Amino acid sequence: MGAHVPERPAGPRRPPRGTERRAAPEVDGRHRLLGRVGQVITIKAKVNRAFKTSMEVGIKVTVQDVLTNVEKIVSVAYATYVVKPVGAKKIELEPVKLLSAEDHLEHALATERKRIRLGYQEVFQNLMQESNKEDDHYDTFEEQDAVSTDLTHVQSIELVQPPHANHHGNTFGGQIMAWMEAVARISASRLCRSYPNLKSVNMFKFWGPSVVGDRLVFNAVVNNTFQNSVEVGVRVEAYNCEEWIKNQARHINSAFLIFNSVNDKGELLTFPKIKPTTKDGVRRYHGAIARKRIRLARKYMLYAKEDKPYDLWEKSNQAYMSYSNIATLTYLAAKPGWEVTSTLNNIKIWTHEDGDVLSLKVEMQVKTASHVAFSLLSNFTYRQQWDKRFLTCEVLQAVSEDDKIYYITSPPPPMTGHQPRDFVILVSRRQPLEPSEPYIVAVKSVTLTSMPPSSEHCRSEILCAGFQIYSESSSSCRVYYFNQMTPDLIPYLAASLTGSLNSIEDTALECIKFLELKGSKC
Repeated sequence: MGAHVPERPAGPRRPPRGTERRAAPEVDGRHRLLGRVGQVITIKAKVNRAFKTSMEVGIKVTVQDVLTNVEKIVSVAYATYVVKPVGAKKIELEPVKLLSAEDHLEHALATERKRIRLGYQEVFQNLMQESNKEDDHYDTFEEQDAVSTDLTHVQSIELVQPPHANHHGNTFGGQIMAWMEAVARISASRLCRSYPNLKSVNMFKFWGPSVVGDRLVFNAVVNNTFQNSVEVGVRVEAYNCEEWIKNQARHINSAFLIFNSVNDKGELLTFPKIKPTTKDGVRRYHGAIARKRIRLARKYMLYAKEDKPYDLWEKSNQAYMSYSNIATLTYLAAKPGWEVTSTLNNIKIWTHEDGDVLSLKVEMQVKTASHVAFSLLSNFTYRQQWDKRFLTCEVLQAVSEDDKIYYITSPPPPMTGHQPRDFVILVSRRQPLEPSEPYIVAVKSVTLTSMPPSSEHCRSEILCAGFQIYSESSSSCRVYYFNQMTPDLIPYLAASLTGSLNSIEDTALECIKFLELKGSKC
């Protein structure tokens, strides 16, 4: 997912002997560059977060040219490991010790990535149901020059030998991944006259172990092509001697690998269209389309520039928009270099300059329980009671208990003579899993086709805003409000900082009064 993964020795305790550890449900990674002979490859991994019986491991691979001393990122991935005890014995992992700001950041975002993994299957099934019903049967694929998927099927058999396994006799996951890539590459090469390059790995799952002496059967086939890329599905089955005779296979691995290919000039080659020839082939064809939609949504959400709003809110994007909303606020809060600009009563105003981007942080001490403040601040229909910049606020879409889309109207910035403004925003809220973590309410603009801009208002954008709420006692909390300034909001900040208008302090005081008054009635 692209986050920097620093090296850190601390981690959860090792499971006791007699337990089995396996990667589940996936290894999800991206290849940015290729390492070459003579270069130094460095692999760094650390446990970002240990849950009860699973853990997320962040992995970053860099390559260094020894002649130029230039280091570049080759690949980034997140792997999920699950501890499975033998017998009835229960195992619960100890928490990870966090040693740096980067550790705290990745620890917080690991929870969001877990939410995405758990919701992936539901999103995928929804997209599959939306597939074009006209293409439900392979007889409908009559496009000229399309290549039959039968021509891309490749099968390979490997015998697991001692060098391929650890001291317990279990096959190295990396060895299986290498064999899977090799057979998938051959399958992809059937559609081009050049060497295919692995672009990314999607949904790499370990369903079960294999051991020394097993025969592993690898089956690869092209699921679909997309102009300059091709998705290859690989399934791995294991047999021991007895299973081989009885033809009883154990499904141990599956993955979807995406390849591209370039010519001598470094230009991407175009892959021919493919034609499925069976009902299962049609399912895999549409499955590849659904996975690409999810990948594109995730790629945009996680790597979109900070000065751009979300393009669209739809089912295939929702999990990643929500993740990016929380992640963007978390990254903003964790940035070093915040400077105190103003102090008034129980309010501190901080600013942060990063190039031409100006961010604001308001710190408020509130005599209200943190969970009550969280409930009040995450319901934006209350915002009009303490924030004069909110004229109207209505819920457009209640996506889930934790994600809602609001339509807001606001007066124009002072002394500008502009039109009233309106916003369409996604509000994502999260409760902490640990006492030391904050409640989070993240805000970012989205674009809805059902709510286009109108001539009555100037459509404005919120790049990144929201609240972090830390509990200090059973009856008090510390609230941080963040806002990454767009050009149309800077007049508010500039006026306040120059002393001609105390709008920020006034709004913060109204917020404190509102929270304490409402909180006393809860």
